[in-house]
Amino acid sequence: MRILPSREEIDPKYKWKLEDIYGSDELWEEDFAIIKRLLSQAEDYRGSINSAEKLAGILELKDKIGRMNDRIFTYARMRRDEDNGRAKYQALAERALGLSVQVSSGLSFIEPEILALSKETLEGFLNERGELKAYRHYIDDLLRMKDHILDPEREKMLADAGEIAEAPGDIFRMLDNADIRFPIVKDDDGNDVELTKGRYINFMESRNRQVRKSAFEALYSTYKGLINTLAAATSANVKRDIFYKNQRKFNSSLEMSLFADNVPLDVYFSLIDAVHSRLDLLHRYVRLRKKALGLDELHMYDLYVPLIKDYDKKVTYEEAKYMVMEGLSPMGAEYLEILRQGFDSGWIDVFENRGKTSGAYSWGCYGVHPYVLLNFQGRLDDVFTIAHEMGHSIHTYYSFANQPYIYARYPIILAEVASTCNEAILINHLLEKAKLKEEKMYLLNHFMEQFRGTVYRQVMFAEFEKITHEMAESGESLNAEILSKIYHGLNEKYYGKHMVVDELIDYEWARIPHFYTSFYVYKYATGFSAAVAISEKILKEGSCAVKRYKEFLSGGSSEYPLELLKKVGVDLSHPKPILDALQVFEKLLDEYESLM
Repeated sequence: MRILPSREEIDPKYKWKLEDIYGSDELWEEDFAIIKRLLSQAEDYRGSINSAEKLAGILELKDKIGRMNDRIFTYARMRRDEDNGRAKYQALAERALGLSVQVSSGLSFIEPEILALSKETLEGFLNERGELKAYRHYIDDLLRMKDHILDPEREKMLADAGEIAEAPGDIFRMLDNADIRFPIVKDDDGNDVELTKGRYINFMESRNRQVRKSAFEALYSTYKGLINTLAAATSANVKRDIFYKNQRKFNSSLEMSLFADNVPLDVYFSLIDAVHSRLDLLHRYVRLRKKALGLDELHMYDLYVPLIKDYDKKVTYEEAKYMVMEGLSPMGAEYLEILRQGFDSGWIDVFENRGKTSGAYSWGCYGVHPYVLLNFQGRLDDVFTIAHEMGHSIHTYYSFANQPYIYARYPIILAEVASTCNEAILINHLLEKAKLKEEKMYLLNHFMEQFRGTVYRQVMFAEFEKITHEMAESGESLNAEILSKIYHGLNEKYYGKHMVVDELIDYEWARIPHFYTSFYVYKYATGFSAAVAISEKILKEGSCAVKRYKEFLSGGSSEYPLELLKKVGVDLSHPKPILDALQVFEKLLDEYESLM
Protein backbone atom coordinates (compact mmCIF):
# COMPACT_ATOMS: atom_id res chain seq x y z
CA MET A 1 0.00 0.00 0.00
CA ARG A 2 1.40 3.38 -1.03
CA ILE A 3 1.24 5.96 1.77
CA LEU A 4 2.07 9.63 1.34
CA PRO A 5 5.61 10.54 2.42
CA SER A 6 6.22 12.92 5.29
CA ARG A 7 7.66 16.38 4.63
CA GLU A 8 11.08 15.25 5.83
CA GLU A 9 11.19 12.45 3.26
CA ILE A 10 10.98 14.84 0.29
CA ASP A 11 14.32 15.60 -1.41
CA PRO A 12 15.32 19.23 -0.61
CA LYS A 13 15.90 19.99 -4.31
CA TYR A 14 12.15 19.65 -4.83
CA LYS A 15 11.26 22.05 -2.00
CA TRP A 16 10.86 25.79 -2.23
CA LYS A 17 13.34 28.01 -0.38
CA LEU A 18 11.30 30.02 2.08
CA GLU A 19 14.63 31.03 3.60
CA ASP A 20 14.69 33.70 0.88
CA ILE A 21 11.87 35.39 2.81
CA TYR A 22 13.25 34.74 6.30
CA GLY A 23 16.47 32.87 6.95
CA SER A 24 15.03 31.61 10.23
CA ASP A 25 11.91 31.74 12.35
CA GLU A 26 13.85 34.01 14.72
CA LEU A 27 14.16 36.67 12.00
CA TRP A 28 10.39 36.38 11.48
CA GLU A 29 9.94 37.05 15.20
CA GLU A 30 12.14 40.15 14.98
CA ASP A 31 9.98 41.67 12.23
CA PHE A 32 6.87 40.66 14.15
CA ALA A 33 8.12 42.82 17.04
CA ILE A 34 9.20 45.69 14.78
CA ILE A 35 5.81 45.99 13.16
CA LYS A 36 4.22 46.57 16.57
CA ARG A 37 6.54 49.59 17.05
CA LEU A 38 5.74 50.90 13.59
CA LEU A 39 2.03 50.75 14.40
CA SER A 40 2.72 52.96 17.41
CA GLN A 41 4.41 55.47 15.09
CA ALA A 42 1.38 55.42 12.80
CA GLU A 43 -0.83 56.27 15.77
CA ASP A 44 0.99 59.60 16.06
CA TYR A 45 -0.63 60.65 12.76
CA ARG A 46 -4.17 60.03 13.97
CA GLY A 47 -6.21 63.23 13.74
CA SER A 48 -3.38 65.20 12.14
CA ILE A 49 -3.39 64.36 8.41
CA ASN A 50 -3.80 68.00 7.52
CA SER A 51 -0.80 68.85 5.35
CA ALA A 52 1.06 67.51 2.35
CA GLU A 53 3.96 66.58 4.63
CA LYS A 54 1.74 64.61 6.99
CA LEU A 55 -0.06 62.90 4.10
CA ALA A 56 3.25 61.82 2.55
CA GLY A 57 4.54 60.64 5.91
CA ILE A 58 1.58 58.43 6.78
CA LEU A 59 1.30 56.93 3.28
CA GLU A 60 4.98 56.02 3.23
CA LEU A 61 4.71 54.52 6.74
CA LYS A 62 1.56 52.64 5.72
CA ASP A 63 3.45 51.10 2.78
CA LYS A 64 6.40 50.17 5.00
CA ILE A 65 4.10 48.42 7.47
CA GLY A 66 2.21 46.75 4.62
CA ARG A 67 5.37 45.37 3.03
CA MET A 68 6.59 43.94 6.32
CA ASN A 69 3.19 42.54 7.23
CA ASP A 70 2.91 40.85 3.82
CA ARG A 71 6.28 39.21 4.35
CA ILE A 72 5.33 38.00 7.83
CA PHE A 73 1.98 36.64 6.67
CA THR A 74 3.29 35.00 3.48
CA TYR A 75 6.10 33.17 5.27
CA ALA A 76 3.85 31.87 8.04
CA ARG A 77 1.08 30.66 5.76
CA MET A 78 3.46 29.00 3.32
CA ARG A 79 5.27 27.24 6.16
CA ARG A 80 1.88 25.98 7.31
CA ASP A 81 1.02 24.89 3.76
CA GLU A 82 4.07 22.61 3.72
CA ASP A 83 2.35 20.46 6.36
CA ASN A 84 -0.95 21.65 7.83
CA GLY A 85 -0.57 19.18 10.69
CA ARG A 86 2.48 20.93 12.22
CA ALA A 87 1.32 22.75 15.35
CA LYS A 88 4.26 25.17 15.29
CA TYR A 89 3.29 26.65 11.95
CA GLN A 90 -0.41 26.48 12.66
CA ALA A 91 0.39 28.80 15.56
CA LEU A 92 2.65 31.01 13.44
CA ALA A 93 -0.05 31.37 10.80
CA GLU A 94 -2.65 32.23 13.43
CA ARG A 95 -0.35 34.88 14.90
CA ALA A 96 0.29 36.29 11.42
CA LEU A 97 -3.43 36.52 10.79
CA GLY A 98 -3.91 38.19 14.16
CA LEU A 99 -1.16 40.68 13.33
CA SER A 100 -2.78 41.42 9.96
CA VAL A 101 -6.00 42.26 11.77
CA GLN A 102 -4.06 44.54 14.15
CA VAL A 103 -2.41 46.24 11.17
CA SER A 104 -5.73 46.70 9.43
CA SER A 105 -7.27 48.04 12.63
CA GLY A 106 -4.30 50.25 13.49
CA LEU A 107 -4.25 51.88 10.06
CA SER A 108 -8.01 52.05 9.62
CA PHE A 109 -8.14 55.76 10.46
CA ILE A 110 -6.04 56.76 7.45
CA GLU A 111 -8.52 56.54 4.60
CA PRO A 112 -11.45 58.13 6.46
CA GLU A 113 -9.19 61.04 7.45
CA ILE A 114 -7.97 61.48 3.90
CA LEU A 115 -11.55 61.47 2.65
CA ALA A 116 -12.47 64.12 5.20
CA LEU A 117 -10.33 66.48 3.12
CA SER A 118 -11.82 68.14 0.06
CA LYS A 119 -10.88 67.03 -3.43
CA GLU A 120 -9.33 70.47 -4.01
CA THR A 121 -7.19 70.17 -0.86
CA LEU A 122 -5.97 66.74 -1.88
CA GLU A 123 -5.16 67.98 -5.37
CA GLY A 124 -3.08 70.74 -3.83
CA PHE A 125 -1.19 68.27 -1.65
CA LEU A 126 -0.46 66.03 -4.66
CA ASN A 127 1.01 68.99 -6.54
CA GLU A 128 2.94 70.30 -3.55
CA ARG A 129 5.15 67.30 -2.77
CA GLY A 130 6.86 65.23 -5.42
CA GLU A 131 6.75 61.99 -3.42
CA LEU A 132 2.95 62.16 -3.44
CA LYS A 133 2.71 61.95 -7.23
CA ALA A 134 3.04 58.17 -7.02
CA TYR A 135 -0.16 58.10 -4.98
CA ARG A 136 -2.39 59.90 -7.49
CA HIS A 137 -4.22 56.78 -8.73
CA TYR A 138 -4.61 55.61 -5.13
CA ILE A 139 -6.17 58.94 -4.10
CA ASP A 140 -8.44 59.02 -7.16
CA ASP A 141 -9.60 55.49 -6.40
CA LEU A 142 -10.17 56.42 -2.77
CA LEU A 143 -12.40 59.29 -3.84
CA ARG A 144 -14.35 56.86 -6.05
CA MET A 145 -15.01 54.70 -2.99
CA LYS A 146 -15.88 57.60 -0.69
CA ASP A 147 -19.53 56.63 -0.22
CA HIS A 148 -18.51 53.17 0.97
CA ILE A 149 -15.80 54.14 3.45
CA LEU A 150 -17.06 54.73 6.97
CA ASP A 151 -15.94 57.03 9.75
CA PRO A 152 -12.71 56.07 11.59
CA GLU A 153 -14.50 54.42 14.54
CA ARG A 154 -16.62 52.14 12.36
CA GLU A 155 -13.70 51.36 10.04
CA LYS A 156 -11.77 50.22 13.11
CA MET A 157 -14.70 48.06 14.14
CA LEU A 158 -14.76 46.36 10.74
CA ALA A 159 -11.01 45.87 10.83
CA ASP A 160 -11.20 44.36 14.34
CA ALA A 161 -13.77 41.88 13.03
CA GLY A 162 -11.36 40.68 10.34
CA GLU A 163 -10.06 37.66 12.23
CA ILE A 164 -13.58 36.48 12.99
CA ALA A 165 -14.52 37.04 9.35
CA GLU A 166 -11.79 34.61 8.27
CA ALA A 167 -13.19 31.85 10.47
CA PRO A 168 -15.42 30.09 7.87
CA GLY A 169 -12.55 29.74 5.42
CA ASP A 170 -10.08 28.73 8.13
CA ILE A 171 -12.45 26.05 9.43
CA PHE A 172 -12.92 24.70 5.91
CA ARG A 173 -9.17 24.67 5.17
CA MET A 174 -8.23 22.88 8.37
CA LEU A 175 -10.97 20.32 7.87
CA ASP A 176 -10.16 19.88 4.18
CA ASN A 177 -6.37 19.80 4.43
CA ALA A 178 -5.46 18.57 7.91
CA ASP A 179 -8.30 16.50 9.36
CA ILE A 180 -10.11 14.83 6.48
CA ARG A 181 -9.16 11.25 5.61
CA PHE A 182 -10.37 9.32 2.59
CA PRO A 183 -10.80 5.54 2.32
CA ILE A 184 -8.39 3.01 0.87
CA VAL A 185 -9.30 2.23 -2.75
CA LYS A 186 -8.02 -0.16 -5.41
CA ASP A 187 -5.80 1.21 -8.18
CA ASP A 188 -5.53 -0.10 -11.75
CA ASP A 189 -3.29 -2.94 -10.59
CA GLY A 190 -5.58 -3.98 -7.75
CA ASN A 191 -3.31 -2.51 -5.08
CA ASP A 192 -4.71 -0.85 -1.96
CA VAL A 193 -3.98 2.89 -2.17
CA GLU A 194 -4.87 5.66 0.23
CA LEU A 195 -7.12 8.09 -1.63
CA THR A 196 -6.00 11.72 -1.40
CA LYS A 197 -7.15 14.86 -3.16
CA GLY A 198 -3.85 14.93 -5.02
CA ARG A 199 -4.25 11.35 -6.21
CA TYR A 200 -7.95 11.68 -6.97
CA ILE A 201 -7.48 13.01 -10.49
CA ASN A 202 -5.25 10.03 -11.33
CA PHE A 203 -8.14 7.75 -10.46
CA MET A 204 -10.52 9.88 -12.53
CA GLU A 205 -8.23 9.41 -15.53
CA SER A 206 -8.06 5.61 -15.11
CA ARG A 207 -9.11 3.47 -18.09
CA ASN A 208 -10.81 1.16 -15.59
CA ARG A 209 -14.31 2.49 -15.07
CA GLN A 210 -14.79 0.66 -11.78
CA VAL A 211 -11.63 2.33 -10.43
CA ARG A 212 -13.06 5.72 -11.39
CA LYS A 213 -16.45 4.98 -9.89
CA SER A 214 -14.99 3.66 -6.63
CA ALA A 215 -12.73 6.69 -6.18
CA PHE A 216 -15.59 9.06 -7.03
CA GLU A 217 -17.88 7.42 -4.50
CA ALA A 218 -15.15 7.27 -1.85
CA LEU A 219 -14.30 10.97 -2.19
CA TYR A 220 -17.83 12.35 -2.27
CA SER A 221 -19.18 9.97 0.36
CA THR A 222 -16.50 11.36 2.68
CA TYR A 223 -17.67 14.92 2.05
CA LYS A 224 -21.29 13.79 2.39
CA GLY A 225 -20.43 12.52 5.86
CA LEU A 226 -19.33 16.05 6.81
CA ILE A 227 -21.94 17.89 4.79
CA ASN A 228 -23.76 19.66 7.60
CA THR A 229 -20.52 21.07 9.01
CA LEU A 230 -19.43 22.20 5.55
CA ALA A 231 -22.85 23.73 4.87
CA ALA A 232 -22.57 25.70 8.11
CA ALA A 233 -19.15 27.01 7.05
CA THR A 234 -20.47 27.93 3.59
CA SER A 235 -23.52 29.67 5.03
CA ALA A 236 -21.36 31.58 7.52
CA ASN A 237 -19.12 32.74 4.70
CA VAL A 238 -22.12 34.10 2.77
CA LYS A 239 -23.40 35.82 5.92
CA ARG A 240 -19.98 37.43 6.35
CA ASP A 241 -20.28 38.90 2.85
CA ILE A 242 -23.75 40.21 3.62
CA PHE A 243 -22.53 41.82 6.83
CA TYR A 244 -19.82 43.71 4.98
CA LYS A 245 -22.04 44.74 2.07
CA ASN A 246 -24.58 46.15 4.54
CA GLN A 247 -21.94 48.05 6.49
CA ARG A 248 -20.43 49.46 3.32
CA LYS A 249 -23.79 50.40 1.83
CA PHE A 250 -23.79 48.25 -1.28
CA ASN A 251 -26.94 46.83 -2.83
CA SER A 252 -25.53 43.31 -2.99
CA SER A 253 -22.48 41.25 -2.08
CA LEU A 254 -21.75 40.87 -5.79
CA GLU A 255 -21.78 44.62 -6.33
CA MET A 256 -19.39 45.06 -3.40
CA SER A 257 -17.02 42.46 -4.80
CA LEU A 258 -16.95 43.92 -8.33
CA PHE A 259 -16.71 47.50 -7.12
CA ALA A 260 -13.18 46.98 -5.80
CA ASP A 261 -11.98 46.39 -9.40
CA ASN A 262 -14.28 49.07 -10.86
CA VAL A 263 -16.04 46.33 -12.82
CA PRO A 264 -19.71 46.90 -13.74
CA LEU A 265 -22.28 44.30 -12.72
CA ASP A 266 -23.07 43.80 -16.41
CA VAL A 267 -19.70 42.09 -16.88
CA TYR A 268 -20.77 39.31 -14.49
CA PHE A 269 -24.29 39.02 -15.85
CA SER A 270 -23.24 39.10 -19.50
CA LEU A 271 -20.63 36.39 -18.82
CA ILE A 272 -23.34 34.06 -17.52
CA ASP A 273 -25.68 35.02 -20.36
CA ALA A 274 -22.97 34.46 -23.00
CA VAL A 275 -22.19 31.01 -21.64
CA HIS A 276 -25.90 30.16 -21.42
CA SER A 277 -26.22 31.10 -25.09
CA ARG A 278 -23.60 28.49 -26.01
CA LEU A 279 -24.49 25.64 -23.67
CA ASP A 280 -25.19 23.75 -26.89
CA LEU A 281 -21.41 23.40 -27.31
CA LEU A 282 -21.00 21.82 -23.89
CA HIS A 283 -23.92 19.49 -24.59
CA ARG A 284 -22.26 18.58 -27.90
CA TYR A 285 -19.00 17.87 -26.05
CA VAL A 286 -20.85 15.62 -23.62
CA ARG A 287 -22.33 13.67 -26.56
CA LEU A 288 -18.90 13.45 -28.17
CA ARG A 289 -17.36 12.14 -24.94
CA LYS A 290 -20.12 9.58 -24.51
CA LYS A 291 -19.63 8.32 -28.08
CA ALA A 292 -15.82 8.32 -27.92
CA LEU A 293 -15.85 6.27 -24.71
CA GLY A 294 -18.46 3.90 -26.13
CA LEU A 295 -20.77 4.30 -23.13
CA ASP A 296 -24.52 3.84 -22.89
CA GLU A 297 -24.55 6.36 -20.03
CA LEU A 298 -22.06 9.11 -19.26
CA HIS A 299 -21.58 9.66 -15.53
CA MET A 300 -19.74 12.39 -13.64
CA TYR A 301 -16.83 10.04 -13.02
CA ASP A 302 -16.41 9.71 -16.80
CA LEU A 303 -15.60 13.38 -17.36
CA TYR A 304 -11.83 13.30 -16.84
CA VAL A 305 -10.68 10.07 -18.47
CA PRO A 306 -8.79 10.88 -21.69
CA LEU A 307 -10.77 10.02 -24.79
CA ILE A 308 -7.82 8.37 -26.52
CA LYS A 309 -7.33 4.87 -25.15
CA ASP A 310 -3.94 4.19 -26.68
CA TYR A 311 -2.19 7.42 -25.70
CA ASP A 312 -1.31 7.88 -22.05
CA LYS A 313 1.63 10.23 -21.66
CA LYS A 314 3.48 10.18 -18.35
CA VAL A 315 6.21 12.74 -17.68
CA THR A 316 8.88 13.26 -15.08
CA TYR A 317 9.27 16.65 -13.45
CA GLU A 318 12.47 17.29 -15.42
CA GLU A 319 10.68 16.47 -18.68
CA ALA A 320 7.80 18.73 -17.70
CA LYS A 321 10.14 21.68 -17.14
CA TYR A 322 11.74 21.16 -20.56
CA MET A 323 8.35 20.97 -22.27
CA VAL A 324 7.27 24.25 -20.67
CA MET A 325 10.50 26.02 -21.60
CA GLU A 326 10.32 24.84 -25.21
CA GLY A 327 6.62 25.55 -25.55
CA LEU A 328 6.92 29.12 -24.28
CA SER A 329 9.73 30.07 -26.68
CA PRO A 330 7.43 32.56 -28.52
CA MET A 331 7.59 34.70 -25.36
CA GLY A 332 11.20 35.63 -26.08
CA ALA A 333 14.57 35.34 -24.36
CA GLU A 334 13.86 37.65 -21.41
CA TYR A 335 10.70 35.79 -20.42
CA LEU A 336 12.43 32.40 -20.76
CA GLU A 337 15.32 33.55 -18.57
CA ILE A 338 12.89 34.47 -15.77
CA LEU A 339 11.23 31.07 -16.22
CA ARG A 340 14.59 29.31 -16.00
CA GLN A 341 15.45 31.29 -12.87
CA GLY A 342 12.22 30.12 -11.29
CA PHE A 343 12.99 26.48 -12.07
CA ASP A 344 16.57 26.65 -10.78
CA SER A 345 16.34 28.97 -7.77
CA GLY A 346 13.97 27.43 -5.23
CA TRP A 347 10.73 29.04 -6.33
CA ILE A 348 8.80 25.75 -6.55
CA ASP A 349 7.62 23.14 -4.03
CA VAL A 350 7.02 20.15 -6.26
CA PHE A 351 5.68 16.95 -4.71
CA GLU A 352 2.78 16.00 -2.45
CA ASN A 353 3.48 15.07 1.16
CA ARG A 354 1.25 14.26 4.09
CA GLY A 355 -0.51 17.38 5.37
CA LYS A 356 0.55 19.57 2.46
CA THR A 357 -2.07 21.96 1.12
CA SER A 358 -3.72 20.46 -1.93
CA GLY A 359 -3.85 21.86 -5.45
CA ALA A 360 -1.47 24.46 -6.78
CA TYR A 361 -0.89 28.18 -6.39
CA SER A 362 1.55 31.01 -6.96
CA TRP A 363 2.23 33.47 -4.15
CA GLY A 364 4.88 35.84 -2.90
CA CYS A 365 5.69 39.06 -1.11
CA TYR A 366 7.16 42.31 -2.41
CA GLY A 367 10.95 42.38 -2.49
CA VAL A 368 11.26 38.57 -2.80
CA HIS A 369 10.82 36.34 -5.84
CA PRO A 370 7.43 34.62 -6.21
CA TYR A 371 6.78 31.02 -5.18
CA VAL A 372 4.79 28.12 -6.61
CA LEU A 373 3.15 25.25 -4.71
CA LEU A 374 2.58 22.09 -6.76
CA ASN A 375 1.44 18.55 -6.04
CA PHE A 376 3.11 17.02 -9.10
CA GLN A 377 1.75 13.60 -10.13
CA GLY A 378 3.50 13.04 -13.50
CA ARG A 379 0.49 13.67 -15.73
CA LEU A 380 0.28 15.88 -18.81
CA ASP A 381 -2.10 18.05 -16.82
CA ASP A 382 0.78 18.71 -14.41
CA VAL A 383 2.83 20.13 -17.28
CA PHE A 384 0.08 22.64 -17.93
CA THR A 385 -0.20 23.34 -14.20
CA ILE A 386 3.49 24.29 -14.15
CA ALA A 387 2.98 26.59 -17.14
CA HIS A 388 -0.13 28.03 -15.47
CA GLU A 389 1.41 28.75 -12.07
CA MET A 390 4.63 30.09 -13.58
CA GLY A 391 2.48 32.43 -15.64
CA HIS A 392 1.18 33.82 -12.35
CA SER A 393 4.70 34.02 -10.96
CA ILE A 394 6.17 35.80 -13.97
CA HIS A 395 3.25 38.24 -13.89
CA THR A 396 4.15 38.87 -10.24
CA TYR A 397 7.83 39.17 -11.13
CA TYR A 398 7.20 41.87 -13.75
CA SER A 399 4.70 43.70 -11.57
CA PHE A 400 6.98 43.74 -8.53
CA ALA A 401 9.93 44.85 -10.67
CA ASN A 402 8.10 47.76 -12.31
CA GLN A 403 5.65 49.11 -9.72
CA PRO A 404 6.03 50.68 -6.29
CA TYR A 405 4.62 48.60 -3.45
CA ILE A 406 1.26 50.35 -3.49
CA TYR A 407 0.53 49.19 -7.07
CA ALA A 408 2.63 46.02 -7.16
CA ARG A 409 -0.19 43.53 -6.66
CA TYR A 410 -2.42 43.06 -9.68
CA PRO A 411 -6.13 42.52 -8.96
CA ILE A 412 -7.49 38.98 -9.04
CA ILE A 413 -9.55 39.66 -12.17
CA LEU A 414 -6.24 39.96 -14.06
CA ALA A 415 -4.53 37.09 -12.28
CA GLU A 416 -5.76 34.31 -14.56
CA VAL A 417 -4.78 36.07 -17.78
CA ALA A 418 -1.04 35.42 -17.62
CA SER A 419 -1.42 31.88 -16.33
CA THR A 420 -3.88 30.83 -19.02
CA CYS A 421 -1.98 32.65 -21.76
CA ASN A 422 0.98 30.41 -20.94
CA GLU A 423 -1.23 27.33 -21.23
CA ALA A 424 -2.71 28.42 -24.56
CA ILE A 425 0.73 29.06 -26.07
CA LEU A 426 2.05 25.76 -24.73
CA ILE A 427 -0.80 23.69 -26.14
CA ASN A 428 -0.45 25.37 -29.54
CA HIS A 429 3.21 24.30 -29.56
CA LEU A 430 2.39 20.74 -28.54
CA LEU A 431 -0.34 20.46 -31.18
CA GLU A 432 2.09 21.65 -33.86
CA LYS A 433 4.66 19.08 -32.74
CA ALA A 434 2.20 16.21 -32.56
CA LYS A 435 3.02 13.60 -35.20
CA LEU A 436 0.58 10.90 -34.24
CA LYS A 437 -3.15 11.23 -34.78
CA GLU A 438 -3.71 9.88 -31.28
CA GLU A 439 -1.40 12.48 -29.75
CA LYS A 440 -3.18 15.32 -31.55
CA MET A 441 -6.57 14.01 -30.42
CA TYR A 442 -5.26 13.73 -26.86
CA LEU A 443 -4.14 17.36 -26.89
CA LEU A 444 -7.37 18.55 -28.49
CA ASN A 445 -9.21 16.69 -25.76
CA HIS A 446 -7.05 18.44 -23.16
CA PHE A 447 -7.77 21.88 -24.64
CA MET A 448 -11.48 21.10 -24.82
CA GLU A 449 -11.32 20.11 -21.17
CA GLN A 450 -9.78 23.51 -20.42
CA PHE A 451 -12.86 25.15 -21.93
CA ARG A 452 -15.16 22.83 -20.02
CA GLY A 453 -13.31 23.32 -16.74
CA THR A 454 -12.26 26.96 -16.96
CA VAL A 455 -15.18 28.54 -18.77
CA TYR A 456 -18.28 26.38 -18.33
CA ARG A 457 -17.52 24.89 -14.92
CA GLN A 458 -16.29 28.16 -13.40
CA VAL A 459 -19.31 30.04 -14.74
CA MET A 460 -21.51 27.34 -13.21
CA PHE A 461 -19.70 27.99 -9.93
CA ALA A 462 -20.21 31.73 -10.43
CA GLU A 463 -23.91 31.18 -10.97
CA PHE A 464 -24.05 29.04 -7.81
CA GLU A 465 -22.48 31.90 -5.84
CA LYS A 466 -24.90 34.40 -7.38
CA ILE A 467 -27.93 32.27 -6.51
CA THR A 468 -26.83 31.46 -2.96
CA HIS A 469 -25.94 35.05 -2.10
CA GLU A 470 -29.20 36.36 -3.56
CA MET A 471 -31.15 33.79 -1.53
CA ALA A 472 -29.37 34.68 1.70
CA GLU A 473 -29.75 38.41 1.01
CA SER A 474 -33.50 37.90 0.68
CA GLY A 475 -33.61 36.11 4.05
CA GLU A 476 -33.66 32.46 2.90
CA SER A 477 -31.59 29.84 4.71
CA LEU A 478 -28.72 27.90 3.18
CA ASN A 479 -28.56 24.43 4.65
CA ALA A 480 -26.98 21.31 3.18
CA GLU A 481 -30.18 20.16 1.48
CA ILE A 482 -30.83 23.52 -0.20
CA LEU A 483 -27.22 23.98 -1.34
CA SER A 484 -27.12 20.47 -2.78
CA LYS A 485 -30.44 20.93 -4.60
CA ILE A 486 -29.22 24.17 -6.21
CA TYR A 487 -25.98 22.49 -7.26
CA HIS A 488 -27.77 19.47 -8.73
CA GLY A 489 -30.02 21.71 -10.84
CA LEU A 490 -27.07 23.66 -12.22
CA ASN A 491 -25.28 20.45 -13.22
CA GLU A 492 -28.39 19.29 -15.09
CA LYS A 493 -28.68 22.65 -16.85
CA TYR A 494 -25.02 22.94 -17.87
CA TYR A 495 -24.32 19.33 -18.89
CA GLY A 496 -27.64 18.57 -20.55
CA LYS A 497 -29.71 15.45 -21.05
CA HIS A 498 -26.86 13.22 -22.19
CA MET A 499 -25.17 13.37 -18.76
CA VAL A 500 -26.24 11.32 -15.75
CA VAL A 501 -26.02 13.75 -12.83
CA ASP A 502 -25.01 11.36 -10.06
CA GLU A 503 -26.48 12.05 -6.62
CA LEU A 504 -23.04 12.31 -5.01
CA ILE A 505 -22.00 15.21 -7.28
CA ASP A 506 -24.63 17.26 -5.42
CA TYR A 507 -22.02 17.61 -2.64
CA GLU A 508 -19.21 18.93 -4.83
CA TRP A 509 -19.84 22.51 -3.72
CA ALA A 510 -18.63 21.44 -0.26
CA ARG A 511 -15.06 20.85 -1.46
CA ILE A 512 -14.50 24.03 -3.53
CA PRO A 513 -12.03 26.27 -1.63
CA HIS A 514 -12.63 29.25 -3.91
CA PHE A 515 -16.15 29.64 -2.54
CA TYR A 516 -14.49 31.12 0.56
CA THR A 517 -13.13 33.93 -1.62
CA SER A 518 -16.52 34.97 -2.85
CA PHE A 519 -17.07 35.86 -6.52
CA TYR A 520 -13.54 34.84 -7.43
CA VAL A 521 -14.33 32.04 -9.85
CA TYR A 522 -15.92 34.16 -12.61
CA LYS A 523 -12.48 35.67 -13.10
CA TYR A 524 -11.18 32.32 -14.34
CA ALA A 525 -13.64 32.47 -17.24
CA THR A 526 -12.96 36.12 -18.12
CA GLY A 527 -9.24 35.58 -17.68
CA PHE A 528 -9.28 32.47 -19.87
CA SER A 529 -11.16 34.30 -22.62
CA ALA A 530 -8.76 37.25 -22.47
CA ALA A 531 -5.79 34.88 -22.51
CA VAL A 532 -7.01 33.06 -25.62
CA ALA A 533 -7.21 36.41 -27.43
CA ILE A 534 -3.76 37.55 -26.23
CA SER A 535 -2.10 34.22 -27.07
CA GLU A 536 -3.42 34.39 -30.63
CA LYS A 537 -1.99 37.89 -31.00
CA ILE A 538 1.41 36.74 -29.69
CA LEU A 539 1.53 33.77 -32.05
CA LYS A 540 0.46 35.86 -35.06
CA GLU A 541 2.29 39.15 -34.40
CA GLY A 542 5.40 37.98 -32.56
CA SER A 543 7.68 40.39 -30.68
CA CYS A 544 5.41 43.45 -31.02
CA ALA A 545 2.58 41.62 -29.28
CA VAL A 546 5.00 40.24 -26.67
CA LYS A 547 6.18 43.78 -25.94
CA ARG A 548 2.60 45.01 -25.37
CA TYR A 549 1.92 41.96 -23.26
CA LYS A 550 4.94 42.56 -21.01
CA GLU A 551 3.74 46.14 -20.52
CA PHE A 552 0.43 44.67 -19.35
CA LEU A 553 2.27 42.27 -17.01
CA SER A 554 4.21 45.22 -15.60
CA GLY A 555 1.09 47.27 -14.86
CA GLY A 556 0.17 45.79 -11.49
CA SER A 557 -2.78 47.81 -10.21
CA SER A 558 -1.53 51.15 -11.49
CA GLU A 559 -4.69 51.38 -13.63
CA TYR A 560 -8.11 49.77 -13.44
CA PRO A 561 -8.06 46.18 -14.75
CA LEU A 562 -10.44 46.64 -17.67
CA GLU A 563 -8.32 49.57 -18.86
CA LEU A 564 -5.10 47.56 -18.63
CA LEU A 565 -6.67 44.79 -20.70
CA LYS A 566 -7.73 47.23 -23.39
CA LYS A 567 -4.02 47.95 -23.93
CA VAL A 568 -3.63 44.40 -25.24
CA GLY A 569 -6.81 44.59 -27.31
CA VAL A 570 -9.28 42.89 -24.95
CA ASP A 571 -12.50 44.67 -23.91
CA LEU A 572 -14.36 42.74 -21.21
CA SER A 573 -17.11 45.35 -20.99
CA HIS A 574 -18.66 43.45 -23.93
CA PRO A 575 -19.37 39.70 -24.22
CA LYS A 576 -17.35 39.44 -27.45
CA PRO A 577 -14.18 37.99 -25.85
CA ILE A 578 -16.28 35.28 -24.19
CA LEU A 579 -18.14 34.43 -27.39
CA ASP A 580 -14.89 34.52 -29.42
CA ALA A 581 -13.31 32.06 -26.97
CA LEU A 582 -16.29 29.75 -27.28
CA GLN A 583 -15.91 29.88 -31.06
CA VAL A 584 -12.40 28.47 -30.55
CA PHE A 585 -14.02 25.70 -28.49
CA GLU A 586 -16.39 25.03 -31.39
CA LYS A 587 -13.44 24.74 -33.80
CA LEU A 588 -11.76 22.25 -31.46
CA LEU A 589 -14.94 20.18 -31.46
CA ASP A 590 -15.04 20.29 -35.25
CA GLU A 591 -11.42 19.25 -35.56
CA TYR A 592 -11.75 16.43 -33.04
CA GLU A 593 -14.87 15.05 -34.69
CA SER A 594 -13.12 15.11 -38.07
CA LEU A 595 -10.40 12.86 -36.62
CA MET A 596 -12.78 10.36 -34.98
